[in-house]
This record gives sequence, structure tokens and C-alpha cells, in this order.
Amino acid sequence: MKPRISVLTLAVADLEHSLAFYRDGLSLPTDGIIGREFEHGAVAFFDLSGGLKLAIWAQNDLVHDTGLPKHPISSTAASIGHNVLRRADVDDIMRKAESAGAEIIKVPQETFYGGYAGYFTDPDGHLWEVVWNPQMLPTD
Repeated sequence: MKPRISVLTLAVADLEHSLAFYRDGLSLPTDGIIGREFEHGAVAFFDLSGGLKLAIWAQNDLVHDTGLPKHPISSTAASIGHNVLRRADVDDIMRKAESAGAEIIKVPQETFYGGYAGYFTDPDGHLWEVVWNPQMLPTD
């Protein structure tokens, strides 16, 4: 199998609130919420690097679509890593996230591998790491 992961979907409690956080607070590009004409179909997509898309979808709609029972979102179940080109970008993005309503979990600091990183959670508790790693700099 050759994995072709193209969309990362986050379940959210309030689609409009999460849209505002990611679009207005973090400045991620999006066309906004689409699919409202479909029951359980409203979703927003954000363009990330390399053709990857971030989707936000109401948790109740994801539960409906999968048939799985609803559980609280766990901040320690997974994290999303946002690698940056410059060390100073970590501080800038963390400040922007906090201004948008993110909870700062770990302030940026030196890492054991020679990088610099911090953690925040979005309004639903999804964990993001903003990291400058001199051995894994993004190409774009």
C-alpha cells in the first residue's frame, strides 16, 4: 500500500466557532463551510502545504456517518505538527494561536533534539505542536 493521505479531518463541537478559529484566528485559507444542503454534510476545508487539506466537521455528524459512539475528544490521542522555517516563527504562531483563543499547553522552549517548539490546543482540545527542527525544515 502506498499511503496517499490527502485530508485530515477534525471533529468539532461548533463548526462556526472552529471555522472562525482556523480562518480568522490562524489565517488558514478556506472557502468556508460547504455542504449545508446535505443533512450531516456541512464541512469546511483548509488548504495546507503539499496539497494536504484540513477538514473540520461537526463531531455529531462524524458520529452519525461512522456509526461509532460519541466520546470526548482527547488532547493526548494525537497531535498535529506544524514545522516552520525559522525559530522565530514558533513564537509568532503561538502568539497568533493564543490571540485566536487557543490554550497554550507548553510555551515554546528548546527541545532535546536541538530544535524549538511549543504546544497549543484548538477550541475543541485538538493538540498542535509548532516546531522549528533544524534537521527537518519544510521545503516550501
